[in-house]
Amino acid sequence: MRLIDAQILQIMSKTIILIPSRLSATRLPNKPLLKIGDLSIIQHVYKRAQESKVGKVYVATGDKEITEEIKKIKGKFILTKKKHNTGTDRIYEAYKKISKKLDYEYIINLQGDEPFIDPKDIVNLNKNMISKNSDIGTLGNKITKNDFTNYNIVKVITENDIKKNKISRAKKFSRNCKYTKKNIFGHIGIYQFRTSILKRFINLKQSKNEIKYRLEQLRAIENGINIDVVYSKNKSFGIDTVKDYVEIKKIMEYKIKKL
Repeated sequence: MRLIDAQILQIMSKTIILIPSRLSATRLPNKPLLKIGDLSIIQHVYKRAQESKVGKVYVATGDKEITEEIKKIKGKFILTKKKHNTGTDRIYEAYKKISKKLDYEYIINLQGDEPFIDPKDIVNLNKNMISKNSDIGTLGNKITKNDFTNYNIVKVITENDIKKNKISRAKKFSRNCKYTKKNIFGHIGIYQFRTSILKRFINLKQSKNEIKYRLEQLRAIENGINIDVVYSKNKSFGIDTVKDYVEIKKIMEYKIKKL
């Protein structure tokens, strides 16, 4: 093993995965508890995070119904206050509680509505971000022409083609994009922060664009915090609406039956 690889592995061991989750989503209430096969959405996300073996996994939530779901699979959770402006605010509260006992260099914020997330992508994000010493890292994947008109699919525009270079700096995040084949990818709901950057991010005022478009990452870009995007070959589907849930439930239950 090369020295640089050994150093990356050592730093990777100082990563924690925090999954923010709440019941009061406006477009799909009680979303974390909805079933796909024998497991709820939040249980699927937790297990995917565990399978990555990147670090310890906790769900950060203010809802006891969600903690009960995590208990059923013998998972770990941190009880936070019920109301937060963003999921990142929630994971920061959880991190502060955890860091009283253990310190971490990197925090992965994995969205609680990403049951399709590939554990290998979590590993790849973690490794690439540490190697490049990124402020914030996230994932992007290939999108179709129809995805450009879907407001619920967040798009990320990068400086270079991440399919060729594997990682590139994000220039912009948007819900509305004109169709083009140049350096526009679908955004997957996961962020990896350096701990110092997370602390800085939390203390920044929410921007007008962030509130308008419901995209936290705009606060980072507008305040000079760099976001690097790692390419994922996999199609991950976040669940935002009833339609999303029905479609993803059908796909995942079909895959489960084939196992």
